[in-house]
Amino acid sequence: MPLRVIFADDDYLVREGVTALLGRVDGLEVVETAADLPGLLAAVDEHRPDAVLTDIRMPPTGTDEGIRAAKAIRRDHPDIGVVVLSQHAEGDYAYELLGESAEGLGYLLKERVAHVDELVRALEDTARGGSALDPKVVGALLAERRRAAGSPLNLLSEREREVLALMAEGKNNARIATELAVSLRAVEKHINAIFSKLGIAGEPVVHRRVKAVLLFLDDEGLLAPN
Repeated sequence: MPLRVIFADDDYLVREGVTALLGRVDGLEVVETAADLPGLLAAVDEHRPDAVLTDIRMPPTGTDEGIRAAKAIRRDHPDIGVVVLSQHAEGDYAYELLGESAEGLGYLLKERVAHVDELVRALEDTARGGSALDPKVVGALLAERRRAAGSPLNLLSEREREVLALMAEGKNNARIATELAVSLRAVEKHINAIFSKLGIAGEPVVHRRVKAVLLFLDDEGLLAPN
């Protein structure tokens, strides 16, 4: 069965272009498009797709319709994945989208549309209940909500923060190297530096990685309270 997708964007040329782009992907079918929030929600109710790809700004207000659509779809159809596209990495919108849970949700920059394999992977991941976060969006979250100077994460360089953010997305060293276009050895050096700066260099290997990710999630307020 193909992955059934609905795409929403108020720009006609963007709708046609992305639909044509996705139409060339084996195992994926764009079952409907929409130009505004009401049209998107109606299409979702009618077609019950596997995933939705939506611009963040659409009529009627041109502000946060994509976020509102994602919340409504996750509430009414929790089995449908939703990937929101944004022109810029906006930390506030990302927190609004992911504040309760990132399950089945994605937040990508529009520039990712040019990388069809990444876009398709994000749709597949969210349709399975996973999440898909653009590294630049994660970076915006870090910059937006980094805690006061006492946080050990403030000791990390910008590149080290990027590496840790990708670790928090569940990516292994090889995937991180690919995403950042650096060597595997460079990633390993960054990770060792992260462990050292966070004061967990002496922990067992598996525990170090888990602790680093937990520190990141806790610092960003993304860990559920006990």
